Amino acid sequence: MNALDLARWQFGITTVYHFIFVPLTIGLSFLVAGMQTAWVRTGKEHYLRMTKFWGKLFLINFAMGVVTGIVQEFQFGMNWSDYSAFVGDIFGAPLAIEGLLAFFLESTFLGLWIFGWNRLPKRLHLATIWLAATGTLLSSYFILAANSWMQHPVGYRVNPQTGRAELNDFAAVLTNSTAVGAFAHTITACFVTGGVFVVAISAWQLKKKRAPEVFRPSMRAALVTVLIASAGVVVTGDIQARLMTEQQPMKMAAAEALYDTVAPASFSLFTIGSLDGSEEVFSIRVPRVLSFMATGSSDGEVEGINDLQAQAEQTYGAGDYTPNVPVTYWTFRLMIGFGFLMGLLSLIGLWVSRRGRTPRSPWFYRSAIACLALPFAASALGWIFTEMGRQPWVVFGVLKTADGVSPTVAAGSVLTSMIVFTILYGALAAIDGTLMYRYAQHVPDPEPEQDAGKSDEDTEARPPVFTY
Repeated sequence: MNALDLARWQFGITTVYHFIFVPLTIGLSFLVAGMQTAWVRTGKEHYLRMTKFWGKLFLINFAMGVVTGIVQEFQFGMNWSDYSAFVGDIFGAPLAIEGLLAFFLESTFLGLWIFGWNRLPKRLHLATIWLAATGTLLSSYFILAANSWMQHPVGYRVNPQTGRAELNDFAAVLTNSTAVGAFAHTITACFVTGGVFVVAISAWQLKKKRAPEVFRPSMRAALVTVLIASAGVVVTGDIQARLMTEQQPMKMAAAEALYDTVAPASFSLFTIGSLDGSEEVFSIRVPRVLSFMATGSSDGEVEGINDLQAQAEQTYGAGDYTPNVPVTYWTFRLMIGFGFLMGLLSLIGLWVSRRGRTPRSPWFYRSAIACLALPFAASALGWIFTEMGRQPWVVFGVLKTADGVSPTVAAGSVLTSMIVFTILYGALAAIDGTLMYRYAQHVPDPEPEQDAGKSDEDTEARPPVFTY
């Protein structure tokens, strides 16, 4: 492997690992905020127990996300210095705002939430968790705006003297149609992740017949969240597919392994191809679905890889402009398949827990616990598809990935850092898994009766009881 391949592997490993924590942080923050809101409005003790139980898991996940996220920005300077030099004027702006505004907002108010129990009035303390959750949304938007510029560059010009991309319309970067579509799709997926996480752990606790007054309402709220968010993922994914067809038609063609332009185009549920991926041997297809996904019309034409390759060579010069077809094909399908499984889980869960029932089927509990891995796998597959489907471009149509790598960093140096990061992240994964398991198996203790009935003034005077 050369330095370019190793640099791509390192960034892929660290990014996918970091993104394990991001969707859970966003989704769980709003679920915890909703639980605390229910406690403040009703005064019911089990809502307070829910808030504290899930709040602990949320904070563990948040801390790990911060630790692993710091490495991401350093890699731009280490392995991708030519890329950083080219896009720094544009890419740095949303990242700087994310750090100075959004992350400051979420970390500050999260600190107030942690240490404000029994010190701040109830409603003011409730506002801190909502502001922290809002901070996670803002943070994700600015990061997605930066990434979306790589997918669909707007609001810039290339300085012919310096050879660098320069920002000339920051509003265009922030309102990029790709950013808006990616944000809607990503956030709905984050709510699915948070919901499935709560469903799985609640199912595990209910299977052991622990604290049903806490975990049954937790599971019901999460199941509703997963159902609504899954519908949102489908709608926003449909919007993104049409944007992708318009802006990156090669990615859509590779996602279907479609080599020849056709109208109407069918969607293959399963395909076996030749070893080089250039020919289809066998497939199971649904007529006209790809045309609808790509164009919004069941008769729409979808361009194939061969035609798009010829167009790219005519526009950009000789070269291979086709991404890794097997990777894009299967990541696209697995992402969609896992999403439908989670939506199905929510429907089954709501049915078996209807009218105050606690599910009794061991198969439901086993399925719910097994589904814990699905949202994280779907998110990782989605990012792999998004980034690898753009290849060979690091900034689509502007800068190739091979031209963005650091020219003076040897393959041995990149390999060494990749091994170190992989080992370090493996250790962090073990720590995170141990902490999550330890706190997830706790049964939330009943709160003293006066917790729900004391006034804000009385609550402020009590010593703190919520610590980590």
